[in-house]
Amino acid sequence: MSKARPLSPHLQIYRLPLPAILSITHRMTGVVLSTGTILLALWLIALAQGPEAFAMAMMAVSHPIGQIILFGYSVALFYHMCNGIRHLNWDRGSGLEIESVYRSGKITIAMAVLLTALLWAVIYLA
Repeated sequence: MSKARPLSPHLQIYRLPLPAILSITHRMTGVVLSTGTILLALWLIALAQGPEAFAMAMMAVSHPIGQIILFGYSVALFYHMCNGIRHLNWDRGSGLEIESVYRSGKITIAMAVLLTALLWAVIYLA
């Protein structure tokens, strides 16, 4: 053990590249969308059960915590959609060069932010 061995890089030293971050985020948003869809189903069940149940569901959705959950769900939805389109483009065999991968990643983030902002602007300004 007298040899000095190199230490493996860890997350405090090693900086993940943008494609790795976007890949991990894509998987996380898939999980968020799965759990959020259960909440959407519960909202639809409340709608089907009548005015009292629906009023309680709408009270939960209109609460600030409910609004934060809906906002997070919409961010996950738009990000997952934009990144899915990016992956479909890769499946066609285009955009696989390193520069294109980074450019499309930045476009994906920008579009997700833009679409989320547009949705919430329509919700609150309509």
